[in-house]
Amino acid sequence: MEQRTALVTGANKGIGYEIAKGLGSKGVKVWAAARSEERGKEAVEKLREEGVEVEFLQLDVTDEASIAAAVAQMQSLDILVNNAGIALADGGWNTSELTVATTRKVFETNVIGVVAVTNAFLPLLRKSEAPRIVNVSSEVGSFGFMTGDHEFAKMQGGAYAASKSALNMLTVSYAKEFKDTPIKINAMTPGYTKTDLNHNQGWRDPALSAKVAIDLSLLDETGPNGGFFQEGLEYHKDTTVPW
Repeated sequence: MEQRTALVTGANKGIGYEIAKGLGSKGVKVWAAARSEERGKEAVEKLREEGVEVEFLQLDVTDEASIAAAVAQMQSLDILVNNAGIALADGGWNTSELTVATTRKVFETNVIGVVAVTNAFLPLLRKSEAPRIVNVSSEVGSFGFMTGDHEFAKMQGGAYAASKSALNMLTVSYAKEFKDTPIKINAMTPGYTKTDLNHNQGWRDPALSAKVAIDLSLLDETGPNGGFFQEGLEYHKDTTVPW
């Protein structure tokens, strides 16, 4: 098989950066996508210093023109990691305080952006021998977790959790469509990871949190399709996450 190619959205920092780095360490050529050209190119230079074969791709998942331009730059694609995401709230993070504007912005990136990017790159993915799609979700998008007895059940979740629940359902829907094709699509949760998304309050290292996304990106033909997975979270050792 020829060298595999991966596209990672939101790859300029945090978990996305570590996913790009990890895939590169496995011999995958990586397209590191980011909205900001400056921050994206800085990340690419760091990745190259780490020995990763990588190119920068300017990509705003909320902008159809940006997505189309990104697709036009690529000739092949084997792996798509939908990592770009935002977490916003109003007031004291109470759901009752959410504004329509904030809710719409979160869903535009975390849900609609995934549909837009995935569908735009599907023609390239369908040409691959073993196409893989990984959606970076969250355990706060799990009804099982959020209504259970672990610590995340204390949270309301707001627009962010709702957007990740929607992303999970999209993953299931795509998986049903792809079941008779070589495409495998799965969702994963990185856990409470130290990133800008939570003002670096998380307790997990981004490199550890990226591992499950890397593994799902490199599944063989016997691997799962339409699942929700995690990597050894401290409070839930099973690698399968309840929907």
